[in-house]
Amino acid sequence: MIKRGRELRSLIEKLISAPMAAIASFSLLRNYAVTARAFSNLNTPQTVFCDFVNYKRSLIPLQSRRSLSRVGATNNEEAAAKAAAVNADSGTPTIFDKIVAKEISSTVIYEDEKVLAFRDINPQAPVHVLIIPKLRDGLTMLGKAEAKHGEILGHLLYTAKIVAEKEGILDGFRVVINNGPDACQSVYHLHLHVLGGRQMKWPPG
Repeated sequence: MIKRGRELRSLIEKLISAPMAAIASFSLLRNYAVTARAFSNLNTPQTVFCDFVNYKRSLIPLQSRRSLSRVGATNNEEAAAKAAAVNADSGTPTIFDKIVAKEISSTVIYEDEKVLAFRDINPQAPVHVLIIPKLRDGLTMLGKAEAKHGEILGHLLYTAKIVAEKEGILDGFRVVINNGPDACQSVYHLHLHVLGGRQMKWPPG
C-alpha cells in the first residue's frame, strides 16, 4: 500500500514538472481524481494525500489558469458576435435602445440630447464606459457611417474626452470601436468603449 502511495506521489510530481502536459490532458486529471478518492478511504500515510487537497488547481500555474480563462472568454465573445451579426440589420431594438428608453437601468456618467454614456457591466479596466448615440439612424456599426453621420461621430469622440475628464483619466485612456463579427461586435448599435485607470498595452486585441 505504501508502495502504491509512493507511485501515485511520483506521478503527481511528474505532472507538476510539466504543467502544460497536465493542461492538455484533462481526462488524465479526471482519472487521478478518481484514484485520489479511492486512496483517501485507506489508512495510507497522510503525506501521500496532502498534495490532493487542491491538486487540480495546483498542477496548473496561476498564469496558465488565467490564460485558459481568457481563451474561454474569447471563444464566448466570438460566438456572441457571430450570433449578433445575423440580426445586425433587422432594425429590432437593441439592449442600448432599451437603456436609452430607461427600460433597462444603467449607471449614467454623462448624458445630453444626442448621446448617453454609462458604465459597462463587464468592465475590462478600472474605468470602462460605453458611449452611444441616442438615435441609431442606421449607425449599427462604424462601417455603416455616411457623410450625414459626421456630426454625431465627432460628438461621440468629444464625449469620450468629457468622460475621461470626469473619470480622472484624461492623461491616459483608450477609445475602442468594435466593427463587425471579426472585431467581436456584439451589439449592433454603434458604441465607443472608453477604458482607463490602468496601464494599457500595445498591440491591443
